[in-house]
Amino acid sequence: MADNPGTTGGAGINLVEEDDAALNSTINTTPLVDIMLVLLIIFLITVPVVVSAKEVELPEEPNKVVETKPENLNVIVDSDGLVFLNTAAATDAELMAQFSRIARIRPDIQPEVHIRGDLVTEYYHVGRVVELAQRAGVLKIGFITRAPPPRL
Repeated sequence: MADNPGTTGGAGINLVEEDDAALNSTINTTPLVDIMLVLLIIFLITVPVVVSAKEVELPEEPNKVVETKPENLNVIVDSDGLVFLNTAAATDAELMAQFSRIARIRPDIQPEVHIRGDLVTEYYHVGRVVELAQRAGVLKIGFITRAPPPRL
C-alpha cells in the first residue's frame, strides 16, 4: 500500500490528486430543479386562493319603491352640508325638535325619516342627521337613492 502514490492510509479510501482528476465543467442542475419544483408547488397552491378571494357573492335584495306619505319627514343634505327639513333650512335644534315629536308616536305607526344626501356631500353631514334622529329615538330611518343605470 505504501508504494501506491494515490492511496493513503487503510480502510480502502482512494484519494485522487488534483493533477489526475478531470475538470468537471457541467452545471449541477439538481438544486435548480429542486427550487423550481418548490416554486411551482407554491404557485399552484396560492393562485386559487388569490383568484377566489376576489370573487364575492352579493346578496340579492329587491329595491322596494317608497310610498311617500304626508306624515313622513324628508330631510335633505345638500353638497355644502346644509340641512333642509322638507324645503326649509333647518338647524340641529329644529331637527331634534321634529325628531323628538316623531319619536313620541307609537312605534307601529311612527312616521319614517327619509334622508336625501347629495352625491358629493361629505358623510359627516349625513351622519350628523342620523345621529340626531337616533338620539331622539326615531326608529325608522331610510336613505333615498337613485337607481343605478342598468348594466349592458
